[in-house]
Amino acid sequence: MTNKTSAELLAAQALARQVKSELTENILPYWMENICNPDGGFYGRIDGKGNLDPTAETGNIMTARMLWTFASAYRILGKKEYLEMAEKAKAVLIDRFFDKEYGGTYWSLNPDGTPLDSKKQIYAIAFTIYGLAELNRATGDGKALEYAIKLFNSIEDHSFDTQKNGYFEAFTREWNQIEDMRLSDKDANESKTMNTHLHILEAYTCLFRVWKNHLLEERLRGLIEIFEQHILAGDGHLKLFFNDDWECNYDIFSYGHDIEASWLIHEAALVLGDAEVLERIEKLVPRIAAAAGEGFTPEGGMTYEKVGEEVDSDRHWWVQAETVVGYFNLWDHFGSQEGLENALMCWEFIKNHIIDREKGEWFWSLRADGSVNLDDDKAGFWKCPYHNGRMCMEIIERIESYK
Repeated sequence: MTNKTSAELLAAQALARQVKSELTENILPYWMENICNPDGGFYGRIDGKGNLDPTAETGNIMTARMLWTFASAYRILGKKEYLEMAEKAKAVLIDRFFDKEYGGTYWSLNPDGTPLDSKKQIYAIAFTIYGLAELNRATGDGKALEYAIKLFNSIEDHSFDTQKNGYFEAFTREWNQIEDMRLSDKDANESKTMNTHLHILEAYTCLFRVWKNHLLEERLRGLIEIFEQHILAGDGHLKLFFNDDWECNYDIFSYGHDIEASWLIHEAALVLGDAEVLERIEKLVPRIAAAAGEGFTPEGGMTYEKVGEEVDSDRHWWVQAETVVGYFNLWDHFGSQEGLENALMCWEFIKNHIIDREKGEWFWSLRADGSVNLDDDKAGFWKCPYHNGRMCMEIIERIESYK
């Protein structure tokens, strides 16, 4: 932690107050009031105009992210209603998503809570570990830790590449090879991806906080090295899609993932607690953030991605949230005044363009032409309270350390 001026601290403290209000008065209440199904589960989708779709599938990712968000909110703020939401999400994950025969979790459920798509997508299983480990961290919940460890073992038994290192993307329900390994339609059908490795890293970091297992420590260290050796390009950007041999043939910059990775890799090194690893990573963090900054716009928004020479200038909700945390991390740990200024600029952009002050939560994105995107979900398979909720909680927790 570097020395901070009084002006910087005042600005950061004001930001923390604002995001706490956003978290407790908008984001979390929206989910508590709108997504709970009377059968004990969750509805799968609310569209961009605020209409509930009771026929939508419910995703593993959304449910796991809700568990993490409300468990973390309970840990930080102590409100009973947050724990109740976390417990509900835990029950859905264990009782409905967990595959009691083959291990792992199903990708999605029908509206009645029965399995719809039973494939094993490692990205989703990692998020389930993330949520369960955070609940254990918040409350000491032994069952949550038990299932987090079961899922860790499933990933290690079936997904870890013992020959070339890293983790394969997806499998059939029975853990056999699957033809379509893609996480979503916009992804390349490759056996290894940056995105899955980033969120295994995130999950294993959270699990290591509460479970000091030797294999977990070894794998967490290995994941950090994978980013150093294979995923991080020389220009500071992250490469996204790889074959079994870690070869990447795609010219894509994902600015949101760059800025998110800059602080998640740093967090992993901090939690690992190895001074040599931390020293290496702290040399890389500003470089990764600087690469992401190529997408940072003068009005404070972060553009989505660049594919070849074509730039997708939409400002997605999750990218803005990660931008605030990534830049705040540069100020918090590296003393970057510009980092704080950029975090504050991006928060102003979010307040002006992304928060839905009429119907609650955040819009999916602000389009390149300046119009609000009402076509994509307000809540759904990929739209959850995790990115924006986590942004708020990261700022709240970090400011606490300065008191």
